[in-house]
Amino acid sequence: MNSILILFAHPKFEQSRTNKHLVQQLETLEGVTFHDLYESYPDFHINISFEKELLAQHDILVWHHPLYWYSCPPLMKQWIDLVLEYNWAYGPKGQALQHKKCLNVITTGGSRALYCAEGSNHYSVNEFLRPFEQTARLCHMQYLPPFTVMGTHQLSDEQLTEKSEQYVQMLKFLQQDCSPQAMKDCAMLNDILELN
Repeated sequence: MNSILILFAHPKFEQSRTNKHLVQQLETLEGVTFHDLYESYPDFHINISFEKELLAQHDILVWHHPLYWYSCPPLMKQWIDLVLEYNWAYGPKGQALQHKKCLNVITTGGSRALYCAEGSNHYSVNEFLRPFEQTARLCHMQYLPPFTVMGTHQLSDEQLTEKSEQYVQMLKFLQQDCSPQAMKDCAMLNDILELN
């Protein structure tokens, strides 16, 4: 079974109805480590050696965050800048993350229809996540399609419960099967869950 590290970054977590629903579901999952960056590092002083050790202990890395101005919150960016060091994560001697998998789990206020060429954001979520994909590739990791919860302001409690259950289902799916073939031609992992 693949072990999963969820790096969670939300500077206003207490105000996020959606992320509260998503995170509540993770407490009982075996083989999943939930790591809240803003809880651990409110002063932004990241313990790099601890973070590297966490990465070494897991097979799959999840960047879980709201989409802030088409990217991630600042502490997650700082985590990427500081932890994924040259000659450790990438570069001639950087093999520490080789063969690991990673993906984004994101929440957006805008609906999926707004994230396309015809929508007001003009680009898809996948296009906005290209820097994460390239970071993964540079670090010799396999980047998987994202799992998204979109249009969060319009979701009812019942819909949020459904999305939370899908999140758990997706994590269990990744623990069992992480082959690229299973995700071929898939824009978002949500799509696979809806087919199964």
